[in-house]
Amino acid sequence: MQLSVIILNYNVRYFLELCVLSVQKAIQNLDGEIIVIDNNSLDDSCAMIKARFPNIRLIENKENSGFPKGNNIGVKEAKGEYICILNPDTVVAEDTFEKVLAFAEKQKDLGIVGCKLIDGTGTFLPESKRGIPTPWVAFTKIFGLHKVFPKWALFTKYYAQHLAENQTGKVDILVGAFMVMKRELYTELGGFDENCFMYSDDIDLSYSVLQKGKVNYYFHETTIIHFKGESTIKDGTYMKRFQEAMNFFYKKHFKVSVFFSLFMKIGIVFFSVVKMFQGKPRPQKLPSAYVLMSDNESTRECLQQKLQKTIQRLPSENGKIVFSQSFSEQQNAEVILDTNNLNFKEAIAFLETHKHKSITFKLLPMQSNFIIGSNSSNDRGEVILM
Repeated sequence: MQLSVIILNYNVRYFLELCVLSVQKAIQNLDGEIIVIDNNSLDDSCAMIKARFPNIRLIENKENSGFPKGNNIGVKEAKGEYICILNPDTVVAEDTFEKVLAFAEKQKDLGIVGCKLIDGTGTFLPESKRGIPTPWVAFTKIFGLHKVFPKWALFTKYYAQHLAENQTGKVDILVGAFMVMKRELYTELGGFDENCFMYSDDIDLSYSVLQKGKVNYYFHETTIIHFKGESTIKDGTYMKRFQEAMNFFYKKHFKVSVFFSLFMKIGIVFFSVVKMFQGKPRPQKLPSAYVLMSDNESTRECLQQKLQKTIQRLPSENGKIVFSQSFSEQQNAEVILDTNNLNFKEAIAFLETHKHKSITFKLLPMQSNFIIGSNSSNDRGEVILM
């Protein structure tokens, strides 16, 4: 078997459904499998998988065992030569895995391959490629020096700014939302370190790969959506676990002095507080128009009726359905992309091409009764049932 896609889920039932639909299409031409591990979700994630995807391997954990252990459980059941660690709040293109595996096969001393990630607004996510967060690199990140001096290599290592977002190349650290590597290497490393509950696990695994003499790559020729923040509310618990995760990584891999410990404690608290406030829901301006992008005329009337009923239930005085193939960037529009007719690659490209501060996006998954998306990488996403 070529590929095993490992999806660890926790309470994101609708994002999981969208993710699995996209992965199913992406492995159609491969000898692949999908393994979903559920960390004791309180929603109906497991019931949905059993009903809609009965042929998918589902592992139901009896507790929330964390990101590392949950993924390790999944990989133990995998049969593929390669594995992909994939977040449930992602959408992959139909050719994502074919392109990534073709690239991987050409590399010597292959470690992990990551790809280009965008959020639900079409904005590039800089954590798609990162450097090793040494004390100095962590300092430049925590205090925003990478933004103040974007052209100085001394200050731009955290987000591996030696590579542009549309440039493939070697990097040190990749994000756990999408990681492709050989299962044999993952097993050799012992997988994710289960002493870390979450947040620094991808940094630790990427760094462990480098210590084995392997090479990690950022691959820009395929783009996926990562809605972000769906499995974690950035509250006090988030701040505590973030601090624990960073302390875990530094104690494991770096010699820690008293001065460094004090600096990191202050920096982690500062950074965690910033993240916590970024994660608080923000009031959003309601769309003045809803634009349905669908190429199939036979489904438009049915979709119009469903969406109109949905919009009427929303707290918007100006909400209306506009069926059009075009829209104005000054229109304050919510664009709904119908994936019954558009493929996922086209939908992803649409987000990238039309990203604008006045436009928000939702996806209508194939044969589903909801639209879904996220208007900010710092806020929870939105699901509207129809």
